[in-house]
Amino acid sequence: MKEFVPSSGNMDLVEVVQSYILKILDEAGPGMKVMLLDSETTPIVSLAFAQSALMRQEVYLFERLQAKPVFEDMRHLKCIVIARPEDSIPMICAELSNPRYGSYYLNFTNLIPKSSVKQIAEADMQEVVRDVKEIYTDFYPIGAHLFTVNIPKPLQPLGSRWVESSLLRSGQALASVLLAFKMSPVIRYQEGSGPANFLAQTVRQIIAREGGLFDADASPNNTPVLLVLDRREDPVTPLLTQWTYQAMVHQLIGIKNNRVSLAGVPGVSKDLQDIVLSSSQDEFYAGNLYSNFGEIGQTIKILMEDFQNKAKSHQQIESISDMKNFIENYPQFKKMSGTVSKHVTLVSELSRIVGQRKLLELSEIEQEVVSGGDHSTMLKQVSELVSRESISLDDATRLVMLFMLRFESHPNSGVRTLINALRKRGGEAEARQVHNLQRFAGSNARRGDLFKEEGGATSNITGKLFKGLKGVENVYTQHQPLLKSILEDLIRGRLRSNLFPSLGSQYDGKISTVVAFIIGGITYEEAHAVYLLNSTLKTQILLGGTSLLNSQTFIEQVDHAFPVQQGDNAV
Repeated sequence: MKEFVPSSGNMDLVEVVQSYILKILDEAGPGMKVMLLDSETTPIVSLAFAQSALMRQEVYLFERLQAKPVFEDMRHLKCIVIARPEDSIPMICAELSNPRYGSYYLNFTNLIPKSSVKQIAEADMQEVVRDVKEIYTDFYPIGAHLFTVNIPKPLQPLGSRWVESSLLRSGQALASVLLAFKMSPVIRYQEGSGPANFLAQTVRQIIAREGGLFDADASPNNTPVLLVLDRREDPVTPLLTQWTYQAMVHQLIGIKNNRVSLAGVPGVSKDLQDIVLSSSQDEFYAGNLYSNFGEIGQTIKILMEDFQNKAKSHQQIESISDMKNFIENYPQFKKMSGTVSKHVTLVSELSRIVGQRKLLELSEIEQEVVSGGDHSTMLKQVSELVSRESISLDDATRLVMLFMLRFESHPNSGVRTLINALRKRGGEAEARQVHNLQRFAGSNARRGDLFKEEGGATSNITGKLFKGLKGVENVYTQHQPLLKSILEDLIRGRLRSNLFPSLGSQYDGKISTVVAFIIGGITYEEAHAVYLLNSTLKTQILLGGTSLLNSQTFIEQVDHAFPVQQGDNAV
């Protein structure tokens, strides 16, 4: 069995998946091909490639692996199978026992046991298998430095123990990322977190079992690190209103596997009800992922003006030469038209939601609560907003949660008063959620000091955002995710070993690469922080997590930790 590793010095997760797939298509040679995928590899491939790009590689048919495939003789096609070793072997054997295609190229996204290779050989009675490879792509490549495993609830209720299948899946994903870049890392994990310890041990066992596959080229003075963290250590970041483009879309509308549904938005045309937001397939999006709301408004305005100018020039066809130019430029013009429509629609919807939910006013108070506002002033302002009927109950609940996290240890915190204010508005379930969050990720559940004045999760660095289109106002962002300071301390050799112990040998010298993984999910705000660190430090950081969070999915995770039982009441 062959194993292919892309030759790329740049740690780009989308690029590495693309490299693997292009390589296996190239090695299959010319001719019409079908791609046979399982339920998990289908979104993995689609995150890396548009369907049209694969069709240019002579892939004309996409099929799903099935336990009982329906026979249809297509011997003229080569079949490229991309599957996870887990659960796919019986389906592949069923396919090979009565082959529909002329030849099969089997590609597994992770380590495949020798026993499974034997099963495949026994099923291949007609000798149609041409190649078997391991391609280390067992993760969802959301962006160049961002990946998930799409497990929204990885832990059992009470949040202290893994769901066994989720632990196995997360360990395999991390092993796949490490193998893709030939890393044998030092493993550090968050002390006091049982799930972080278990995952760190799981990855260590895989590395020990597979030996030389993980051998790295790094010198002793150039060390890769796998850092395993627990979401409960920073419950603030997922609860905050976001103001960069990508994070806003996920917070206010939702992004799943780089797709956004606008089906419920009033007046949206049919072709814009399901849109793709991919930095590898959309240049405008790639260039504006981290633009703030005001900047994106200005950029959209410029994009529209540019498009309108091009549209006018296309209307002026007066000669054969004009016709020729129009035909040559039409595909690019059509693509630009789609880009403009998509992003204008998105920004318009974001602007509508911001106005409807009074998010500018809310966000200002949120930022002051978590970034150093004094208790009495914050209690007064939060009380006023929570009692206001024009503020949605969901947003009022987020605000109470943030206040609780910041001031729960204050002698006269006022948290009970705020919870009662939620109840008065009919928010009995929401009151319970605040209580559950305190049990899940309050000060007694955390090891670090989330709100220390200097060098902690937050700081009073105020950045002014630029004014753009009408309806896109100035806002202020002060919060910095805890992950940022943890990574900075790690890279500078200041991360305390009693809070983040190492498995196995200690290390000295420069840290070249970091894979940070958060059990319980990651946010686009943290992805932005990693992007900025990669831009300023001579270290390459990849960020992964069990899922991609916004406020809603984070609160659902808290609810899952404490299922409602008869007679339960929030206190």
